Amino acid sequence: MASLTRIIERHIVELLERGSEESVFLSRKDLAERFGCVPSQINYVIRSRFTPERGYIVESQRGGHGYIRVIRLCLDMPEERANHIEELVGDGVNEQDIRRILANLQHRELLTARERLLVEVATRFQEEIGRDLLDLSSYKRESLHAELLKRLLRSLALG
Repeated sequence: MASLTRIIERHIVELLERGSEESVFLSRKDLAERFGCVPSQINYVIRSRFTPERGYIVESQRGGHGYIRVIRLCLDMPEERANHIEELVGDGVNEQDIRRILANLQHRELLTARERLLVEVATRFQEEIGRDLLDLSSYKRESLHAELLKRLLRSLALG
């Protein structure tokens, strides 16, 4: 039996796949009632399963007329990929985030296995330099990782 988290995730993904838009509006309260759980369970699913590194952006408004909007990053065309790289990577990423982002891009066939490997090697090398030679703080290293990853992905997206 699948966990409630996976069931809720699957439901939201199905809503995205059924719709003609790349986003879906949800109500925490309605989802909680549908799945017999508390709204915080919905929050957990959204925060843990619909992240930029997995190819999603979430907009949220709390309150009586609150909503959750889950947006699937549209990365089908090179121009769209280049535009979404900033949102996908953000201001700082660690090695685990990089691996998740690259795995998602490869899964969506936006990166080849070879491209993924090259980007992983480059970011790993940068990590070693930042940690061992330059003695940078983790914040600075994550900021440098983000900048390198953005540049590499932009060159691949436009290339």
